[in-house]
Amino acid sequence: MPDPEVGDGQLLVQVACAGLQLHRDTYHRGGLYPMSMPFTPGMEGRGTVVAVGSGVSILAGTRVAWPSVMGAYAERAVVPADRVVVVPDGVPFPIAVTLMVQG
Repeated sequence: MPDPEVGDGQLLVQVACAGLQLHRDTYHRGGLYPMSMPFTPGMEGRGTVVAVGSGVSILAGTRVAWPSVMGAYAERAVVPADRVVVVPDGVPFPIAVTLMVQG
């Protein structure tokens, strides 16, 4: 699939890992929380910014993590810039993603 388009106030992130929210993610897949099809599951993720939309001060190459934005199970995800947290270089990918909600 082609990369998603990044819009104003958004980041395109190369996803390194996605958090698994046992209840919410399984409820989406099982239909308890109905979703419009098609959809990409995953509500929290972590990765490296590869493109930025206008009005965004975060630079490409920045490591970020985010909670509560659908689509983290993709290879690349569009995330609102105001929903991300910059991840320090010393924090491993799996730790960063778990701290967003589960930590």
